[in-house]
Amino acid sequence: MNLRQMEVFRAVMLSGGVNSAAQLLHVSPPAVSKVLAQAARACGLVLFERVRGRLLPTPEAQQLYAEINALWNSVEKVRDVTIQLAQPEQAALKLVCTSTVAPFLVSRTMARLYDSYPHLKSHVQVTSIDMVNQLLLERTFTLGAALGPHEHPNLETIRSYQCGLACVVRAEHPLAKRKLVRPSDLIGERIIASPESTPFGQTLRRAFGAAASRMHIDFECASSTTACWFAQAGIGVAVVDRVSIAGELLAGLEVRPFQSDEVLEVHILRNRYRPMSVVERAFVDAFQGVWEQSGI
Repeated sequence: MNLRQMEVFRAVMLSGGVNSAAQLLHVSPPAVSKVLAQAARACGLVLFERVRGRLLPTPEAQQLYAEINALWNSVEKVRDVTIQLAQPEQAALKLVCTSTVAPFLVSRTMARLYDSYPHLKSHVQVTSIDMVNQLLLERTFTLGAALGPHEHPNLETIRSYQCGLACVVRAEHPLAKRKLVRPSDLIGERIIASPESTPFGQTLRRAFGAAASRMHIDFECASSTTACWFAQAGIGVAVVDRVSIAGELLAGLEVRPFQSDEVLEVHILRNRYRPMSVVERAFVDAFQGVWEQSGI
């Protein structure tokens, strides 16, 4: 007997007839009769005798039922475990991300995730892109979200997103009156930039072009998020990726599009040799929803 034949045989034994078994299994009585006949042929036994219109199980059927019922308890346990794995009560997520994506994208994604998994156990670490790669490769963390390049054959990009640049200034700054800021508009301004040794610093130098030589690029910091803090303090003008200013989280700052063909990428990453869990896939889907609503 295969599992389907066992299931039908067990239903007939439990309910006492074909019609009631059909109701139990949500199928038609002829379908039950057909599978029951196949089960009898498969095991080479007479399973039931019809007496006065009723099906009576043979002694062999009674003995077989005891074995199948024990087996079916294990089948039901497998079903229960499957449901628990699909909707885990004790799910865990170990996420590493860069500081750019943490304030808005990751925080909002985690909020959505807790709506679906209220008992989720999370460990989130914010670090540099190099450390994101390293921690994923070491399997210290299982999922990564990062702005910036990641080149390693053992890392896989699950989702990838693109964003441009934006100019961030205090509300009283003259540039706040512009709808679009061009590189030439920054001539003579103090620019809060990123070191040229970093990928983002190189992106900014390409975006500034020839106008860079007439800017005051004398203040450098490691991340766009940090650059926004200093712009908020009035130190200068920051040109940052649009991800870092998503959600208008920094009060007192005006954000204007920055004219440039430069494009940055946000990646959701994992170790290629570690399959994803249900909750990790749910994070990826939730991140997608946050990105689509962010307007980046």
